[in-house]
Amino acid sequence: MAIIAAVIRWLAVTSRSSASIDYSKVGLKVGLEVHQQLDVAHKLFCSCPPRLFKEEPEASFLRRLRPTQSELGQVDPAAYFEFQKGLRISYEANKSTSCLVEMDEEPPHDLNREALEAALTFALMIDADPVDEVHVMRKVVIDGSNTTGFQRTCVVALGGEVEVSGKVVPIQQVCLEEDAARLMGKDGAIAFYRIDRLGVPLIEVTTAPVITSPKEAGEVALTVGRLLRATRKVKRGLGTIRQDLNISIRDGALIEIKGVQELELIPMVVEYEVRRQLSLIKLREELKARNVEERHIKDEFVDVTMAFVNTKYEALRKSIEEGKRVLAVKLLGFSGLLRRELMPNVSFGDEMADRARFWGRIDEIFNTDELPSEISNEEVELLSQVMKARDEDAIVLAVGLEEDAIDALKAVTERAREALRGVPEETRAANPNGTTRYMRPRPGAARMYPETDVPSIRIEEEYVKRLRSRLPMRPEQMLKLLMKEYGLNEKLARQVLDSEYCELFEGLVKETKAPPTLIATTLTETLKALQRDGIEVSRVSSEQLKEIFTMIGRGELAKEAIPDVVTWLSEHEGLTAKEAVESLGLIMLSEEELERIVKDIVRRNEGIIKQRGPKAAFGLLMGAIMREYRGRVRADVVSSLLKEELETFG
Repeated sequence: MAIIAAVIRWLAVTSRSSASIDYSKVGLKVGLEVHQQLDVAHKLFCSCPPRLFKEEPEASFLRRLRPTQSELGQVDPAAYFEFQKGLRISYEANKSTSCLVEMDEEPPHDLNREALEAALTFALMIDADPVDEVHVMRKVVIDGSNTTGFQRTCVVALGGEVEVSGKVVPIQQVCLEEDAARLMGKDGAIAFYRIDRLGVPLIEVTTAPVITSPKEAGEVALTVGRLLRATRKVKRGLGTIRQDLNISIRDGALIEIKGVQELELIPMVVEYEVRRQLSLIKLREELKARNVEERHIKDEFVDVTMAFVNTKYEALRKSIEEGKRVLAVKLLGFSGLLRRELMPNVSFGDEMADRARFWGRIDEIFNTDELPSEISNEEVELLSQVMKARDEDAIVLAVGLEEDAIDALKAVTERAREALRGVPEETRAANPNGTTRYMRPRPGAARMYPETDVPSIRIEEEYVKRLRSRLPMRPEQMLKLLMKEYGLNEKLARQVLDSEYCELFEGLVKETKAPPTLIATTLTETLKALQRDGIEVSRVSSEQLKEIFTMIGRGELAKEAIPDVVTWLSEHEGLTAKEAVESLGLIMLSEEELERIVKDIVRRNEGIIKQRGPKAAFGLLMGAIMREYRGRVRADVVSSLLKEELETFG
């Protein structure tokens, strides 16, 4: 629901203001990295099944990860940043989904050949050149998402291209890598990760940075997604595919945005990042006009706790009572700029606070441009006196342990200095509403080094020829097949093609007697509508959907009952569609029972039928029956029986 609302807000904003950005003039360049989980028998470097567990973990262990030097003795800045957080990681495991490999207590096994073949198949579909030999590399990642402190990855092909709206978009490389552990939450300086997802095979597709508009970015992602699904080797469902974006504009900076899970969000994320960078460039010019220089921004942090000992701001008072301190720093010439909106509902002060929280582990941070309403004017005046601040200055306050508050304010002053330079290069994380937040510095070349525990794999020419001879059907061919063989109109066929359910659709049509159009509409429209209403349709398995359509094909279930049955199954894990029908009281009425119901309603409404006539009364009576017996009768059978009964009034 949050994503739908975000898209609606974005459409409202762009309808008013999209014309104000000339993307060619600002020099927008976007590169995409599409990460898609593969649907194979086991994980990338062990024999564990690639699935998640929902029960309580059976084991846990605690680690602290540290950055390592590259072969040249360099330390990656992103890894060092994560280390500086001081996090300890508690890993949760279940023996049915992980083993000693995920725990980093056993060397990785050989590379999953089924996953490698899936990646090579996709590479050949986009005319990429497979490498002669696959070498696994280690990519330093110490945020806790990998027990080893690195992610294993390998390049399987280089080059290739996709065509989008007549434009050729080059593909730089196709990689095969392991997915990360799942972050379950944090408690102070401890992060909790489950390692069930760790090691699940991912295919990574990287485009060249030739995308020049938000709309085009979405179209390229859609095209790559279609080709990936065409391999018939990818997983479906939320979290199985995510996109990273590399975005830059002229006079701005290269920003990496991680973890866009919904395709609909991509144009929004691109536009918001462009607006953010343009706003930061404008902010830099305003600071220059105010004659603010980097030397004016000093790491002079003042303890102002006494100014708030009697504050009515409850959260602040509670922190002070717990022995926390309130430290402040003055930013000369920044007054009014911290409230400057960079993205919808995200100010420069918010961005500064994001950075501070990462470095400082503080209770709260706020500034004089955006003070909580509970802070009184007297407290502000006292604060200004203590800090010797002028009207044109801003003050930022950090609440926490003294050491943590100092670290937070150091991040604030550094971010203020960066504002004088323009847009800082960094890695940001995508939010569900299309905005982004600070994540870490951009990684450098020092994060990659060879994996010595996994042997290389030679890609023979004969093997590539065999793969090329049996490539799957391309999306445009599949579209024609859906229309010709299954009788779908073009709109519905495209919806099936662009959904996660194309392969499932074909299987359901072949294995059940339900109408193809009904199956297609259910998979692409009904399930999406239920998801918008908060129903977790991903919890309904393919086997349960097959059972639903089998019952419909046998005449044991009405198509009108599908939403109710799917909803019930999403709330009762592991049960069957038959149990859902029985529990909901949706067992179909026999034709004899239905005949009796039709006769009875016609008899009870003879006056209306004679007054309005059979044709006018038909809709009224049909609606009454369907309202009372929806899900237990077929509309076509009701219609036929009712028309037959009304003929006696003709």
